[in-house]
Amino acid sequence: MEDRADDILLVRDIMVSPVITVREDDTIADVARIMNEQGIGSVIVVSSDGEPVGVITARDIVRKVVAKGKAPEQVRASEVMSSPPIAIEDDQDVREAARMMARLDVRRLVVKHKGKMVGIVTSKDLLATLPSILDLVLEKARAGLVGPPEEEREEVPLAGYCDVCGRWSTTLVEVNGQFVCEECRAELESEEA
Repeated sequence: MEDRADDILLVRDIMVSPVITVREDDTIADVARIMNEQGIGSVIVVSSDGEPVGVITARDIVRKVVAKGKAPEQVRASEVMSSPPIAIEDDQDVREAARMMARLDVRRLVVKHKGKMVGIVTSKDLLATLPSILDLVLEKARAGLVGPPEEEREEVPLAGYCDVCGRWSTTLVEVNGQFVCEECRAELESEEA
């Protein structure tokens, strides 16, 4: 990862490249073999001209082929893929990638540079960067570099366990140094009023 004065982590800094791809007319047996050989949970499906047209996950294979009793040798990638794949430019902030994944309920994004596929970023990649992001935030806090005033700070919801009630939430926000769910946030704010 490169150091930047403004501490922005870009999608290209965490993406996986090259992307493992299959063709639309490949069989699911071939797709499963490639995923197994590469030790991956998904592949990007490309058209004859190399453009990404879909995504196949291990879960897709289980739900759309195996569970329905279909023969993997007779089912084509184009019949199983989720389409179209969601893309993000490589120069976008990783926070935007996280927002897109949350908003669109997807776990992977095709990464493009000037319209061409150059990588893939998954929710697992984003989670792997979390410790270094937290270290940076703690380092800044210790140094007294807290960033913009509260009224200018953008609230970005996070997923995790609420520090107050302990329940899982996809909309955690920081209140008085604790990450809390919406219900606990409302209670804390009413107590302060």
